[in-house]
Amino acid sequence: MTQVEIGLLGPLRVVVDGQALAVPGERLPVLLAVLALSAGQMVPAERIAAAVWGVDSGVDARTNVQSNVRRLRRLLGDSVVQTHGAGYALAVSPDAVDALRFAALLDGGRLAEALALWRGDPFDGLRSDWLDQTYGVRLWERYLDAVERSGDVTALVELADRYPLRESLWARLLEALRSEGRDAEALARYEQLRRRLADELGVDPSAELRNLHASLLSGEPATQAVPRQLPADPASFSGRETELAALDALPAGPVVISGTAGVGKTTLAVHWAHRVAERFPDGQLYVDLRGFDPSEPPLAPSEALRGFLEALRVPRRQVPASPSAQAALYRSLVANTRTLVVLDNARDAGQVAPLLPGAPGCLAVVTCRNQLPGLVTGADAHVVALDLLDAEGAQRLLATRLGAVRAEASPGDVAELAKRCAGLPLALAIVAARAVLRPGYELAALGAELSEAGLDGFDAGDATSNARAVFSWSYRSLSESAARVFRLLALHPGPDVGLDAAASLAGKDVRRELAELARAHLVMEPTPGRYAFHDLLRAYARELGAGDETALTRLLDHYVHTARAADRLLFSHGETIPVDEPAAGVVVSALESQDDALAWFETERSALLALLRVDEPAYVCQLAWATHVYLHRQGHWHDRVPAQHAAVDAAGRLGSEAAESRSRRFLGFAYADLGRFADAHVHLDRALALAPTPVDRAWTEHYRDLTFGVQGNEVAALEAARSALELFRAAGDVAGEAMALSDVAWYSGRLGAHEAALADGKRALELHRQVGNRAYEAHTLSCLAEMYARNDDVAAAESAYREAVLVFVQLGDRYGEASTCAHLAALVDDAVARRRAEAILRELDPSAAAQLKSLLG
Repeated sequence: MTQVEIGLLGPLRVVVDGQALAVPGERLPVLLAVLALSAGQMVPAERIAAAVWGVDSGVDARTNVQSNVRRLRRLLGDSVVQTHGAGYALAVSPDAVDALRFAALLDGGRLAEALALWRGDPFDGLRSDWLDQTYGVRLWERYLDAVERSGDVTALVELADRYPLRESLWARLLEALRSEGRDAEALARYEQLRRRLADELGVDPSAELRNLHASLLSGEPATQAVPRQLPADPASFSGRETELAALDALPAGPVVISGTAGVGKTTLAVHWAHRVAERFPDGQLYVDLRGFDPSEPPLAPSEALRGFLEALRVPRRQVPASPSAQAALYRSLVANTRTLVVLDNARDAGQVAPLLPGAPGCLAVVTCRNQLPGLVTGADAHVVALDLLDAEGAQRLLATRLGAVRAEASPGDVAELAKRCAGLPLALAIVAARAVLRPGYELAALGAELSEAGLDGFDAGDATSNARAVFSWSYRSLSESAARVFRLLALHPGPDVGLDAAASLAGKDVRRELAELARAHLVMEPTPGRYAFHDLLRAYARELGAGDETALTRLLDHYVHTARAADRLLFSHGETIPVDEPAAGVVVSALESQDDALAWFETERSALLALLRVDEPAYVCQLAWATHVYLHRQGHWHDRVPAQHAAVDAAGRLGSEAAESRSRRFLGFAYADLGRFADAHVHLDRALALAPTPVDRAWTEHYRDLTFGVQGNEVAALEAARSALELFRAAGDVAGEAMALSDVAWYSGRLGAHEAALADGKRALELHRQVGNRAYEAHTLSCLAEMYARNDDVAAAESAYREAVLVFVQLGDRYGEASTCAHLAALVDDAVARRRAEAILRELDPSAAAQLKSLLG
């Protein structure tokens, strides 16, 4: 294996298998340095682009990075420069990179060995502002800490002379001289600096240096400043009253504010911290842990601790070398104080745990995109989960940023903009900024822009105010398996997705991946076992692409086969419709009862109707047919027409007359329920003409008889019912024969043939019970009840109605239950039955409800 060593603590030095190697050009050395600083770990392409070309260069990161990576591979070999997901990695040990070895030696307290690695300015000769301002600053800080801790005043003097305007370095030099009793020399050095600052910059030394100077003159220790590190309180903060009240009411212990990217965790934490700052008179510490920073790695706990110790005025040379000792000193300093600690943008519990104060008077507030269950169990942390803003809260935030006058002038446009932002505060802030920068621009025009631009409309020009970029930081933290599931979920059209549908999309069990996505707040779990993400995250997932051409087929198979199983549970005596076997990896939901079937249909109704728009005609037909009974029984009549229209169109694309015939008879009956009888007969007549078999003709005649019946044309209904009866009998279809016989009995009775009608009705009831057709058993009982009533046998009619109601309730047939209760109320003035019918009436589709109103008076 190729052995590579890389030196960054001075001019770039590369040694491959013992031989020095020159890295040509300006960009390749920077690319190598960025990869080396994350030795063995994936570096996102965006971070590489920021280092090589600059944060705001606007270059095509993927294309340009790929080109330079190919050049670096030719130099070092494919085994050294590797591709990992959305980024690249350098296959070397951290010990092979002097900058990483330097930090590790310092953490281990081996100062002399660490300082021996220092050859000069880090990244000397490399042209990268990003490297200088990120890793360069941190390496210098650690080097200066190490020099001070080493007690090498000579080195500090040399550094101060080298960087004469670096005030932090001079402060450390004065403290080091004082610690050795060299106060006079320290005073002389201060005066040297004061004159230089005045001559070259026209300014006085910093407050820290002036305080040190005063303490040197007086012989007293320097006064201890109370740390006040909170960022400014957001001026446009709005809403979140519930969450603020929850924070106010929390008992002692750390608090974790968690939520999805851009939901306003930092804004809430900082605003609340300012509200309660007076409760913590000993100081407020703040650190951005960079858990999901696009251009820099997460902040090491040891770096955060050193920052806190510096804020607490611990001299650098007194800071312990090991992170555990630093954490102990930090907790000792805040013990018996009332200090607020805000740990912003944490990545995981391991990063946070060393930074938690142990004193009961202190409070740590952590913000994180993940839920940090480790802190809940290990540190007894309290969690405040931050959700998307509701419509009112989103509009209020937008109005606050736009200004009252502009918002009040166009309340409808404000509401539309808030809706397009999906309640995400980041998106609302970006849209408000665009509006504020264009004061003469109509808000309606901005809304139209957002509609056309997609995620591009939520970009304010930099990474932290770009919805796509902010989402990407969370996405890149996922395991490859969870990232795949996130992308696949975008194929699901419903408001939320169940475990079985998600597993079918992925072709495997995905509970582990969904749990990871939920912890990262890239999906929500609004109810147990159901997962959802907001519209902007869905758009981002769609942009990424599913990367699996068979996923949609598996999803459709899941819905077709589960819907068919549910449909058979609701009405097992309907048309026999063959379905192909599901593809490998498809999970068909286990449904055992009619209640299960109804619950599944109700939960998945939005997804089922949305899937009727996919360009898969065979699946569209199957889905539309499978929902036919459910939508009718539950009174969702306005959904039935577009569903069956989709099936008719799909059957036409398939070129299948059988499929078109079935779809048209279902569509005709759907139109009949809506009272659109002319449309109903157009489709039923066409279905009859296309019917390929006697059984198809029998079913079409059956729906014609039902349509004529609803229309009030009982003569035509009886004729169609008799045709259906003859065709079902000829085919040996006992269940169909019984249904047709029920209809013959009903219409015969309505036309005056009472004795024949009762006989046919009773025979039909026997057949329904024989084949187990509970739906038509209830319908026939209701028909017999009306026949009894016409014969003035009120007792028999009431008994049949009540028996029918019980069966309709068991079937979950809302329309049948309401209709029968209405008839029962009219027959015997039953107040309970009337109230039940009225209650269901209020829940039904308006067209279904209209058919019942006349019965209730």
